[in-house]
Amino acid sequence: MKLKFGIASIVMLAILGFAFMPAQKKITVKGSDTMVILAQKWAEVYMKSHAETVVQVTGGGSGTGISALINGATDICNSSRPMKQTEMDKLKDRYASLGVEIPCAKDGITIFLHESNPVKELSLKQLSNIFSGKTRNWKEVGGPDEDIKLYGRENSSGTYVFFKDQVVKADYAANCQTLPGTAAVVNAVSKDKLGIGYGGAAYAAGVKHCAVKKDDKSPAFVANAETVKKGQYPITRYLYMYLKNRPTGEMKAYIDWILSPEGQSLVTAVGYFPVK
Repeated sequence: MKLKFGIASIVMLAILGFAFMPAQKKITVKGSDTMVILAQKWAEVYMKSHAETVVQVTGGGSGTGISALINGATDICNSSRPMKQTEMDKLKDRYASLGVEIPCAKDGITIFLHESNPVKELSLKQLSNIFSGKTRNWKEVGGPDEDIKLYGRENSSGTYVFFKDQVVKADYAANCQTLPGTAAVVNAVSKDKLGIGYGGAAYAAGVKHCAVKKDDKSPAFVANAETVKKGQYPITRYLYMYLKNRPTGEMKAYIDWILSPEGQSLVTAVGYFPVK
């Protein structure tokens, strides 16, 4: 006996089929450009084994992500710097919560030089003088008798803020060219023999990695898993996720997975360093 279905029956069956499909849960992530490649990798791998969840990742900078969190426009804010007290106050005023801070990876902010640059190492003081404009010629730090060309991040970037607060400790030089993302900084330095820039370790391809030392009497180190873990690399920082409240449900499952050995293995694969 053959069953015959009309168009109306087929449409009804399709509707019923959709009705019984599990509703997808959406998690939005916004913020740090430094963390975009890592956050995208987490989302991609997680969604392969959690078809019921959609994780949407966008960048824009740490400051942009924090503003989105405060305004209720994102579930998770990625930030390459700690939240400021003023930002926490705004969160508290709106949600009666100081938010939840979750360190999810470590980064060694890397100093990028052109591959032909003879300079091999710089101290924190020398970097401060270079990026504040006090040191303007490469010959003052062992390089050629040529003007230094500075490349950095825009002021909405957590990397911009962290590097300014922890290394430069002054205003950036007026001639420091600001670029939208670490990839753009790396690209600029790779084409400029006199260039120097800074950014997340995961982006340091096609340029020379300058070793960094705390002071003139200290050994110099490049950022790698060992030097970051041991606290030897002087410009090490945490990368954070911020939430309005303690995570529950699918959000908690996602964050627990990020902090699990599988999630942390992707931190290493991308080029950053695990928190544990």
